[in-house]
Amino acid sequence: MKILSFASALAAAHVCFIFFLSSVGKSRAQNPTTDASEVRALNSIFQQWDTQAPDSWNISGEPCTGTALSDTVFDAPTNNPAITCDCPINNSTTCHITKLRVYALNKQGVLPEELLALKFLTFLKIDQNYFTGPLPAWIGNLSTLQSLSIAYNAFSGPIPKELGNLKELTLLSVGSNNFSGTLPPELGNLVKLEELYLNSCGVGGEIPSTFANLLNMRIMTVTDSPFTGKIPGFIGNWTKLTSMRLEGNSFQGPIPSSFSKLTSLDSLRINGLSNVSSSLDFIRNLTSLTDLVLRNALITGSIPSDIGELQSLQKLDLSFNNLTGQIPSALFSISSLTYLFLGNNSLSGTIPAQKSEKLMNIDLSYNFLSGSFPSWVNTNLQLNLVANNFTFDNLNKSLLPGLHCLQRSFPCNRNSPLYANFSIKCGGSEMTADGIKYEAENSSLSIASFNVISSEKWAVSNVGLFAERKNSIYVQNTLAQVRNTNSPELYQTSRISPGSLRYYGLGLENGPYIVNLLFAETAFDDQRKQTWKSLGRRVFDIYIQGTIVLKDFEISKEAGGVERAITKNFIAIVTENHLEIHLFWAGKGTCCIPDQGYYGPSISAISVVSNFTPTVSEIPLDTAKEKRTGLIVGVAVPVGVVTFSLILIFAVFYLRRRKDNDEEELLGIGPRPNTFSYAELRAATDDFSPSNKLGEGGFGPVHLGKLSDGRAVAVKQLSVASRQGKSQFVTEIATISAVQHRNLVKLYGCCIEGNRRLLVYEYLENKSLDQALFGRKDLHLDWSTRFSICLATARGLAYLHEESRPRIIHRDVKASNILLDAEL
Repeated sequence: MKILSFASALAAAHVCFIFFLSSVGKSRAQNPTTDASEVRALNSIFQQWDTQAPDSWNISGEPCTGTALSDTVFDAPTNNPAITCDCPINNSTTCHITKLRVYALNKQGVLPEELLALKFLTFLKIDQNYFTGPLPAWIGNLSTLQSLSIAYNAFSGPIPKELGNLKELTLLSVGSNNFSGTLPPELGNLVKLEELYLNSCGVGGEIPSTFANLLNMRIMTVTDSPFTGKIPGFIGNWTKLTSMRLEGNSFQGPIPSSFSKLTSLDSLRINGLSNVSSSLDFIRNLTSLTDLVLRNALITGSIPSDIGELQSLQKLDLSFNNLTGQIPSALFSISSLTYLFLGNNSLSGTIPAQKSEKLMNIDLSYNFLSGSFPSWVNTNLQLNLVANNFTFDNLNKSLLPGLHCLQRSFPCNRNSPLYANFSIKCGGSEMTADGIKYEAENSSLSIASFNVISSEKWAVSNVGLFAERKNSIYVQNTLAQVRNTNSPELYQTSRISPGSLRYYGLGLENGPYIVNLLFAETAFDDQRKQTWKSLGRRVFDIYIQGTIVLKDFEISKEAGGVERAITKNFIAIVTENHLEIHLFWAGKGTCCIPDQGYYGPSISAISVVSNFTPTVSEIPLDTAKEKRTGLIVGVAVPVGVVTFSLILIFAVFYLRRRKDNDEEELLGIGPRPNTFSYAELRAATDDFSPSNKLGEGGFGPVHLGKLSDGRAVAVKQLSVASRQGKSQFVTEIATISAVQHRNLVKLYGCCIEGNRRLLVYEYLENKSLDQALFGRKDLHLDWSTRFSICLATARGLAYLHEESRPRIIHRDVKASNILLDAEL
């Protein structure tokens, strides 16, 4: 072994150091850098969107560094906005941006054309912001895109046909936007497409026939959009399909028999079909199903006896159809089944004697089931058996307290009524507001449940499961100070439901009642904030005594914004000592704002008072020893009907039916709208003063009025001399009462006294479009406003022509028949 001298060792070290520096310099010289044009484009995009790159990947101004080189941290919450780069090692010295994510940052702006500089972009996700404007046609030039997700924004206009040029696209998500028009047939060119999300996107019409080419489709969600026509049979050829949702649209039945070929389906949800019924025959081969929802889909026939072969089923919802026959025992024996909803059918017979251990959530309400309860019925289940024909003994009554009151005959206090009013604080504790005592309704309602209060004065029933929502709760809480009310605390809790929520008044004296339903939307952001959470829409239907009184009701739309109270008033006739108020989700409205799986009805309080002089002496809630002191003190009657006048009017009309065909026609209207007295409308319009006259047509004059509750209304008078007008009056009440839509003028009620016939509409302060265009100079109608007016008009017409029941053709569309509200 030889040892180098100190000088030799120092010289050798010097040579090694020089070699090391040379190697480092060479390495740095070969380090790839981001394409300069892409850097400029990215900087410009972020500047326009008022965002900036995090230090974790934008090291010293070089984008393709740090976490941008690791695909595993791309979706990390702290890595937002985020990019991923492709930096080839070979001889290339240029990195390219391949992924871009700007997620849930409430950024505003439009899609900048600088995106075209990112020529290697395969992934673009800008969900949950508030981007506006159209989806530009040039987006079809991003030819390398494989995933495009722009959901939960405020994009508008048509979906460009140029999207069909993105031949590499496997995912397209455009849900929760304000698009219009129809789906371009060119989207059928996206033959590699595997996932398509069209929920709440605004686009309608029929599914293009070119979609038959999308044979690689695995997931398709088409919800809460005005799609029409029949469900395409070619979907049965999408044999790779694992999940499909068609909910809250305007599709017609039947469900195509070709769906029997979709043997890879794991989840199938269809909600809200019309016209033609379907059977359940097509599901026999779908043995991979874990989630099957065919709700309100015109399903007829019986439940197949071999349904037990679907051994993977975890959730089955066949509610709101017309299924008949008995419930197969095999259904209750499916070992994986956890949730079963069969309510609102015509099933008969007894409940199966056995059930699997996992089946803990069962809704069998509103059928014709009978007999006694099987041994497995206990209080540990979520079980709703309301509105059937079960027999009860003392054991049954104690097992499910109060259920005997909620059978189809509603026997409690039947024919010997005790009450003439009730008020409920939905989802909350007892409180007094505006002189009304609202009783507590804070029981733990859940998936399939009901509750009858101890006095048997009123009850509540709930059915539904929030899809995809973790830790589901059935009460909405808020600390917001709700406006438009003297009692904001009344709205700090609301009962919410993902499906069907019913309230019952029991033991009521027969006669007409005023039903007051109190609402306030507290879950969404105010639209003026322009956040993605301000895009939420809660839409549901309201039935009273089984008759629809409001279709597609949207609280914030009716109230003029969120965190604003609104009361809807109705007249209901009680004939068999009970009253039913039903809030029903038909699949419409947004599904996932502000949280995943958030939708369905919401109500803050209910107040029901007799519209006649009651003869019953009510028994107080807490004791039967004290006598009731009459009606609740301080109840306001917003519709202004004198207590006994309605009964007199009904009696007068009945006596004159044989003498006057017109009166007979009027009695046939159903459901009846609110009724105003002629004296009230006279006072509201200052005795129909000429200074309040808004206009006059073939029907008669229209006057501006102000009701006692402060509402401005337009009062339309029937010309007594017009025979045709009388017929029009009957038609208008019947028709407009049956259709309700955000873009149709609302009918508040009518007046029928002798030969006086008047309609009371909401008043739209900016009057008609023709006046705005040609007769007024104080209104500025820019092109954006004009487009919005056109779009809203089209939506109203589309509803009348294609979605309403009955369908109505508007044959007099002109500017003078288009009215503008305060927001134009």
